[in-house]
Amino acid sequence: MHLPTLALVEQLLARPSLTPDDAGCQTLIADRLRPLGFECTDLPFGPDDFRVSNLWAIRRGAAEGPTLVLAGHTDVVPTGPLDQWTSDPFVPTHRDGRLYGRGSADMKTSLAAMVVAVEEFVAAHPDHRGAIAFLLTSDEEGPAHSGTVKVCEWLVERGERLDACIVGEPTSVRSVGDMVKNGRRGSMSGRLTVRGVQGHIAYPQLAKNPIHLAAPALAELCAIEWDRGNDHFPPTSWQMSNVHAGTGATNVIPGTMVVDFNFRFSTESTPEGLQQRVREVLDRHGLDYQIDWSLSGRPFLTRPGPLVDALAGAIRAVTGLETELSTTGGTSDGRFIAQICPQVVEFGPVNATIHQIDEHCALAALGPLKDIYRRTLEAMLA
Repeated sequence: MHLPTLALVEQLLARPSLTPDDAGCQTLIADRLRPLGFECTDLPFGPDDFRVSNLWAIRRGAAEGPTLVLAGHTDVVPTGPLDQWTSDPFVPTHRDGRLYGRGSADMKTSLAAMVVAVEEFVAAHPDHRGAIAFLLTSDEEGPAHSGTVKVCEWLVERGERLDACIVGEPTSVRSVGDMVKNGRRGSMSGRLTVRGVQGHIAYPQLAKNPIHLAAPALAELCAIEWDRGNDHFPPTSWQMSNVHAGTGATNVIPGTMVVDFNFRFSTESTPEGLQQRVREVLDRHGLDYQIDWSLSGRPFLTRPGPLVDALAGAIRAVTGLETELSTTGGTSDGRFIAQICPQVVEFGPVNATIHQIDEHCALAALGPLKDIYRRTLEAMLA
């Protein structure tokens, strides 16, 4: 294990930073960055009852070069039932070569490794090219309305140029470095309300059952091949997550039916095109309906180039692995950063226990993770 990285991650894990409460994590990190010459700016956004902590910190080098951003989130998901944890989720604990605690995999280990990697890099290369920046938020695991997306808007207003970004999401599958996310699918949700006529279940001729009316259309939507994906993305997927109708009584035909659904879509489809195709199906079935749409992120892709090559080379040098580039999985704040930064990848520790009871990270992974971040900095900025 790498003791300086371990010491910092344990300090972060001890802070119960449930979304949107940062619990002092960003202050701890800023205090480590300022002595290195970073200019740190706190950027709180959001209403008083959901105040989000954001940090932008940047160190400009002695010569022209790219701006490399290290991005991540200090917030964590709820613990779940405490009695099911083997140890307190906010007391860092070692067992069987693993570090246990909420956020140990997602993603406080990455943040600690990034900070220590930068400390080592700056000590070895005080006159490095370009700039190093940190973009941190406490609203990634929540609605993500007042976090990274707001910081990106602020950066655009300031005219800040970003050239490359590593998001410290846990991407590895079996061992550190075996997978890097070089893109993500888009995500768009919808809430479909189908209107019928409420009535007594014994007199269906006097009512219109929205469940019966919608069922054939929903079956058709389930069967559609939206696209076939491409070399970088799997086919677009449409899934229902919630279906609700009825009053709770067993003798009442409901007046409305509400269906929540989600598209995870590739670059072969557009939000506008998917919305139109859904409407065409519903219209063809003659439904009286309303859809409320929510686009949480468009797909993005970073092809092999300076950042991907530097990170893959660092992984190869540290672990001997040839990393796999992937766009699978859920969304991340990379979807916001990719709108203002041409190269965005995600890389971090093994993701097998994220959001689970007894979340953990292998202690042996701390050193390699830190070294990979440091070598990437050297390839990009030394």
